[in-house]
Amino acid sequence: MPTISVTTRDGRAVPVIAEVGRSLMEAIRGAGIDDLMALCGGSCSCATCHVKVDAMHAHLLSPASEYENDLLDSSSHRDGTSRLSCQITVSAELDGLRVTIAPED
Repeated sequence: MPTISVTTRDGRAVPVIAEVGRSLMEAIRGAGIDDLMALCGGSCSCATCHVKVDAMHAHLLSPASEYENDLLDSSSHRDGTSRLSCQITVSAELDGLRVTIAPED
């Protein structure tokens, strides 16, 4: 199973072992990281699972959908590395991925 490094809001890097086929949001929440609110439970209807993907890994992800982009636009912390973790499906290729939980809006 891939290991993903998740940096919490207080700066701790937490290794998360993620199950292939699940969303990154589910893996982060399953690891007990409470910084990620994920209020909609992964239905892509809020932006409370906002993460910033390390730029060197961004090419491994499929592009954000128009709907995901619209939701990210609601965040004052959005930048070019922003993604909703509920929209990232864990695959073997993501082993070593590094993400940072975005500041809360």
